[in-house]
Amino acid sequence: MMLRRGFILFLPRLIGLLVVACCSVSIVYMLACTPKGDNQQLALPRVHSPTVKEGYEAILQEQEEQHHNYIISLKKQIAQLKAELQGRTEQLKNMQNQYPDPLDIQLDHSKPEKAQANLLAFLRSQVDKAEVHSGVKLSTEYAAVPFESFTLQKVYQLETGLTRHPEEKPVRKDKRDELIEVIELAVGSLNKPDGVSKAKPRLYTASDFVEGIYRTEKNKGTLYELTFKGDAKHQFKKIVLFRPFGPVMKVKNENVNMADTLINVIVPLAKRASKFRQFMQNFREMGIQQDGRIHLTVVYFGKEQMNEVKSILENTSKSANFKNFTFIQLNEEFSRGKGLDVGARFWKGNNVVLFFCDVDIYFTAEFLNSCRLNTQPGKKVFYPVLFSQYNPSIIYGHHDSIPSLEQQLIIKKETGFWRDFGFGMTCQYRSDFINIGGFDLDIKGWGGEDVHLYRKYLHSNLMVIRTPVRGLFHLWHEKQCLDELTPEQYKMCMQSKAMNEASHGQLGMLVFKQEIETHLQKQKLSSKKT
Repeated sequence: MMLRRGFILFLPRLIGLLVVACCSVSIVYMLACTPKGDNQQLALPRVHSPTVKEGYEAILQEQEEQHHNYIISLKKQIAQLKAELQGRTEQLKNMQNQYPDPLDIQLDHSKPEKAQANLLAFLRSQVDKAEVHSGVKLSTEYAAVPFESFTLQKVYQLETGLTRHPEEKPVRKDKRDELIEVIELAVGSLNKPDGVSKAKPRLYTASDFVEGIYRTEKNKGTLYELTFKGDAKHQFKKIVLFRPFGPVMKVKNENVNMADTLINVIVPLAKRASKFRQFMQNFREMGIQQDGRIHLTVVYFGKEQMNEVKSILENTSKSANFKNFTFIQLNEEFSRGKGLDVGARFWKGNNVVLFFCDVDIYFTAEFLNSCRLNTQPGKKVFYPVLFSQYNPSIIYGHHDSIPSLEQQLIIKKETGFWRDFGFGMTCQYRSDFINIGGFDLDIKGWGGEDVHLYRKYLHSNLMVIRTPVRGLFHLWHEKQCLDELTPEQYKMCMQSKAMNEASHGQLGMLVFKQEIETHLQKQKLSSKKT
């Protein structure tokens, strides 16, 4: 009875709680399902408002109007961007017309005034592009283009080139003519009346020139800053000149077919059979197997080791099925110039490219193509600057073992140097060699004959192509300078020997080896104490 009475009393409360819960859920559901506007919550339809369907139609219409207005706004923005882009395009066209691209400059002789105006506009733009009026931001210290300085007598240069002298007279005709022209132009500018001062102007001469600096930006021009004596002790006149580089112009467009161009490799030799065996391995791989358009002429002096050399040549001929070789034997004292001259004149076939080579040279198939491409009968001879290998025992002395020959042939300052003082390896057509007069056969032994031939070509009308090549290496070997050499030849031989061993840094490590070892021992002792 007690439980029943309690349940009856609790039942109205339970029903009330359920009613409240249902109402709450209904309200939350209506709030969650009611569509919202962009910025505010839309009110629920009230008793006196339109029906629910009409309310939703009103909401959809309002959203459609908002989207329509948004589309109109986007179209306006696109139109503004198009107008801005068109303006920028017009501005760029005006700049291009003012500073035309070098490839767009047409020197039309039918309209010389327009061609001249285009060219002058381009040259003026070169001054604006170059680092003349203000500096430019550079990424590293190596990106700076250094100046070189000069006086009336000397040029002080960082890029020493083939002369290897940091100070020298401007012996190259183009450099000498360039600096003379610049000084004369500066003197003329100083002596030109300014039209302001009524006093009698001072007459400047080249003797008033103190010093100048210049540098070349390869794609823009050369900047010159020249200093002259002024009117008083501590006064100076400074003239800044700029030689702008003109636009790039197409000179030639031709097809070059080297499929039938044969190279006759001429090697003078005496003894050195082991070196010849190494040379023939390179010749077989690069010349016979990869290139295939090649002939070998060996001019051998004396009889010692001759049979061994002939055996190496014949074995290569049989194994590689190679018949394009000639062996010439001379019973006389070795003379490099004589051997090359005899080998060149012995050829009886059509005009051929001659590659004067030594037994301690390593070449690639790519170099043989460079040899063909940089020679032209009656026009061009090729004097490649080869990369000379340092002594491997010094370079790789701290290694467990010396790498193979192919792994050693890396062009880095630690492994070798550009042999820019050597002129022995050269490519030319046989007709040009014969017409120039060949080698000076009075020169005996080692050295000198290559320089004389090089000078003959320089004194001719032939173009001498002198450039470093990545596929031609001089392999290190111990150089012996014989007593019977002339003083000049002996000096050249010893200089070559010194340069062949190692870089300055590596030689320095050898010179100071004792000091370095003492320092390391002191460090070990101090570390033990601590």
